[in-house]
Amino acid sequence: MDKYIIGLMSGTSLDGLDIIYVRFNSENITNYSILSTETYQYDDYWRQQLNNAYHFSASDLYRLDAAYGFFLGKKVLEFIHKNNIKQVDLISSHGQTIFHNPEESFTTQIGNGAYINAITKIKTISDFRTQDMALGGQGAPLVPIGDQVLFGSYQYCLNIGGFANVSFEKNQQRIAFDICPANIVLNYYAKKLEKTYDENGNIARSGKLIPELLKELNNISFYKEEKPKSLGWEFVESEVIPLIKKNAYNISDILHTYTEHIAIQIAKRTGKGKMLITGGGAHNQYLVSQIKKYSSADIIIPDKTIIDFKEALIFALLGLLREQNKINILASVTGSEIDHSSGVIYNAYKK
Repeated sequence: MDKYIIGLMSGTSLDGLDIIYVRFNSENITNYSILSTETYQYDDYWRQQLNNAYHFSASDLYRLDAAYGFFLGKKVLEFIHKNNIKQVDLISSHGQTIFHNPEESFTTQIGNGAYINAITKIKTISDFRTQDMALGGQGAPLVPIGDQVLFGSYQYCLNIGGFANVSFEKNQQRIAFDICPANIVLNYYAKKLEKTYDENGNIARSGKLIPELLKELNNISFYKEEKPKSLGWEFVESEVIPLIKKNAYNISDILHTYTEHIAIQIAKRTGKGKMLITGGGAHNQYLVSQIKKYSSADIIIPDKTIIDFKEALIFALLGLLREQNKINILASVTGSEIDHSSGVIYNAYKK
């Protein structure tokens, strides 16, 4: 029996909302087809709202949670209409992360599934992280179950979005962790040059290495901690930005040095074998060249659909597994007490 699922993903880089329409064979989930994809770029209003939400009051954040949920629902309907989609069994939505603090066991992804369900009248699953935190886990990363099931032929699955994270098999268990902040820092400094991002890493390529800054970045205590571990904007704000701000460095030199830092950290935490690289960072030619410089892995850059929509694809899978009450969160990855099936189901319009 086939299941037709829409997956939604919006990362910390705020590149836009990724939507994917996938057919899964529910009895053999490795049998799937990507039928349609679309990235909806955020306009200035949404980029500003989502970027500043970290500083909102509680009431303003709840208001944004509802508004963003309605926004997601409307975008799904637009996507369905544009692609002339006739059947959708389920919407599976990551939401937009605003807070993620594993040390204090809380996380917040806005874009409440109840509002998506109300707008679309399609069963919706969201909030995949909270249950894992309640069970003592990091609430992240969530993608490794999909890496294991759909991309198991690669020794390493590296995603470079706002944060770089990796998953791989070790001692017959899937493990995964956030390696370091990535595009969230690169974009932060690109914006100071009035650019959304550093296209192809051209600005970084033109800069010069700041050896003392690179040394300080590489010595951040997080990199010495044992797994599992995950990162959020809080870490960037408290640990990374203050190091860079200590001196009046040139922006191109900051980008050059931070790109080097990302590549070094990735190389330290991966080894030989095929490494699939996806996420926005896979388009950063200078960053990829630096990873190749430091890494011993065989770097594989897939086609653009997988680069850009792999996380949305895996969230569609997470939703399917949740609907089937099957495990979609691995304790070996997040550090939770048990493997479990996570996600809140909204289905007001039961058929």
